[in-house]
Amino acid sequence: MKTQEYIDLDEKYGAHNYHPLPVVLSKAKGVKVIDPEGKEYFDFLSAYSAVNQGHLHPKIVKAVRDQLDRVTLTSRAFHNDKMGMFLKKLCEFTGYEMALPMNTGAEAVETAIKAARRWGVEVKGVQNGKQEIICMEDNFHGRTLAAISMSSDPDSTVNYGPYAPGFIRVPYQDIKAIEKAVTPNTVAVILEPIQGEAGVVVPPEGYLKAVRALCDKNKMLFIADEVQTGFCRTGKRFAWEHENARPDIMCLGKALGGGVMPISAIVADHGVMKVFTPGTHGSTFGGNPLAGAVGIASLEVLEEGKLEENAERLGRIFRDEVAKIPCKKMVLVRGKGLLNAIVFEKGFEAWNVCLALRDAGLLAKQTHGNIIRFAPPLVINEKELREAIAIIRSVLEKI
Repeated sequence: MKTQEYIDLDEKYGAHNYHPLPVVLSKAKGVKVIDPEGKEYFDFLSAYSAVNQGHLHPKIVKAVRDQLDRVTLTSRAFHNDKMGMFLKKLCEFTGYEMALPMNTGAEAVETAIKAARRWGVEVKGVQNGKQEIICMEDNFHGRTLAAISMSSDPDSTVNYGPYAPGFIRVPYQDIKAIEKAVTPNTVAVILEPIQGEAGVVVPPEGYLKAVRALCDKNKMLFIADEVQTGFCRTGKRFAWEHENARPDIMCLGKALGGGVMPISAIVADHGVMKVFTPGTHGSTFGGNPLAGAVGIASLEVLEEGKLEENAERLGRIFRDEVAKIPCKKMVLVRGKGLLNAIVFEKGFEAWNVCLALRDAGLLAKQTHGNIIRFAPPLVINEKELREAIAIIRSVLEKI
């Protein structure tokens, strides 16, 4: 079958809840993907940063194959011989005392919200049903009802009411707005250390540290959604490390599964995680042995490849070189590590630029109309990065 035939099948039988770039991916390896006709592309989306370790990393693939011959699913009705080792590795990697495994990033966010609300009642003393969580405008925390109840994006929210109560939304990057929103019932502040879907919005230096201090002052939990920014993407293991603003709860996902399967978790210290007792939260697939094997391998690849250092060094090269490209419609290049974006003039339609990039051999996706996010697998080397920058230059110079 050819590319258009696959697209036609998707359009006929699939719900139209996405608007994908018209390209079909049938093979992948490392930082490259291939369509049914054999054309090769640089992958500069990395499945929204779920493929930090590169496509089909041999160590992760081997972990999958080895575990498939043993056991894949037990449920949490029983123990298995992989989950404990995985959680130990995850806690060592993140520096937290405990972890709770789930499957998707949205589930991790839901778990963090439930933890904060329960902590608010049992530790802070807020009356159940009165708990409030402060969230940010232009956030993206997933597609569940609780997540969209925090959202300010009409596409995510229209006609899905009634919405979950208890969320107070304030402008991102405005510490005074958070401070004004605090009440005795506030149990947590949740934010992305860098807003990905909003267009790779990097807050000013000191913002995360100020949020941390404000939470300490008011006995609130600081929840960092690191689903997209975590696991070395921004040049640190986690984006909060740029300011040493350690959150009370981290939401993790995407790259934890190494681009092979959905794996997510929250991590926190015992003082927060103790609110969960048998029967109060769970997941049939969370912590399954196949996920445990994959998760361990995925973390080891990040460590052994020193991928946070690679992301930091190559990210600087990317921003410096792309900023030099002569393009009158380009306003700025921003980001950290290998999570970056080109912002064009307001009203500019970046979709057509994405199509031109595709034709030139590089896949990236626009967000908010006039912004294109660039996030290649962290295993990319400098030679490959400069080849990709040359493609970007060839397209932008023609605008």
